[in-house]
Amino acid sequence: MSERAVPFYCPYCGEEDLRPAEQTERVPHGAWYCASCLRTFAVKMIGIGIPEVSR
Repeated sequence: MSERAVPFYCPYCGEEDLRPAEQTERVPHGAWYCASCLRTFAVKMIGIGIPEVSR
């Protein structure tokens, strides 16, 4: 899977006006900019599967 996942709404304000953020020294690749609340955020996938439960 080489394409990045697209978030449907801002996790801070809930608006849907999102744009890819320009990568800089402080902004990582794959970050998104919300035009409503002026925040830039990144979503990172940790993995797939069911976490182990300690007994």
